[in-house]
Amino acid sequence: MTRETSANTAEAPSEAAAPPTGTAVRLGMRDRLLTLWIFLAMAAGILLGAVVPGVSDALNLISVGTTNIPLAICMMLMLYPPLAKVRYSELPKVFRNVRALGLMLLFCAVIGPLLMFLLATTFLRDQPEYMTGLILIGIAPCIAMVIVWNGLAGGDAEWCAGFVAVNAILQVLLYGPMAWLFATRLTALVGAPSVSVSLSVGDVAGTVAFYLGIPFAAGALGRLALERLKGRDWYEGTFLPRVSPVSFAALLATIVLMFSLKGQQIVHLPLDTVRIAVPLVIYFVVMFFCSFVLAHATGFTYPQTSAIAFTATGNNFELAIAVAVATFGLASGAAFAAVVGPLIEVPSLILLVNAALAMRRRMSWPRG
Repeated sequence: MTRETSANTAEAPSEAAAPPTGTAVRLGMRDRLLTLWIFLAMAAGILLGAVVPGVSDALNLISVGTTNIPLAICMMLMLYPPLAKVRYSELPKVFRNVRALGLMLLFCAVIGPLLMFLLATTFLRDQPEYMTGLILIGIAPCIAMVIVWNGLAGGDAEWCAGFVAVNAILQVLLYGPMAWLFATRLTALVGAPSVSVSLSVGDVAGTVAFYLGIPFAAGALGRLALERLKGRDWYEGTFLPRVSPVSFAALLATIVLMFSLKGQQIVHLPLDTVRIAVPLVIYFVVMFFCSFVLAHATGFTYPQTSAIAFTATGNNFELAIAVAVATFGLASGAAFAAVVGPLIEVPSLILLVNAALAMRRRMSWPRG
């Protein structure tokens, strides 16, 4: 499988190549300024919400139930390009390595959700909606940006694609029950306050099927149809580069829309963003280094270790935002906490890419 990070990033180095000293030389202009773009989108949304208070009411008018139509479109557009890049025919290869798949699932399905739950109930116990937003993030392993982070670090693209496919399928099947379990039952067990809006298995499962199931089906079936019609070379060399920027544009549009609804709140409560950011940073650091060290100790090569570590660390913020908006409402604290996630993830994961590259140089690795 070709080791490519995204349409506008250079090919990832092979294991035998000399590791790069940083990420700047491997990033295009858009990616090097990704954090800046997100900050600008947030600022634009905040300014829009603070200066034009009626924007929230206008957005709420374009809704069906709790689903806001512009946001729903943006969220599904964010998910489609990464899912379209996955080579679903490679999925069986992941199952052949039981150790790798088991280690990835241990972090993504068990350790990650429990760690975020612990951090959320510890740092945000007095803010139930923010706490719930973080819980929704913790139970959603990344199926999009992880491909970029893994590629920048020189990780194994085939393994990463297989992990993404596995996590995408598991989220369609299990995200609803896990959201219900973690956000309602387990919070009660630890004495944390519960949210005022009920969170049923059916409601969340329907949201997951809508927001993730549609782009997942579009990515898988679209790839199958277009490859048969035009060939794999055209699909990966022409089609994917054309649709890849859609995800980036949709992410920025979503952030602008979401923060326009929170403009006045952010102006009056800037420390709330910091409070949400602290447990997220702790989560990223703990998940990355624990999974990286354990994968290395298990005997995996550097590219394989990188794929496991970045898959374990990243989260599907798009899905968490979608579920928070649809379940708790467009202007809820849970949605606000979820939308803060991408802002914190980007600089954190870029730093972790450099950490991975440093460990690649300084640690001994087995030959692939």
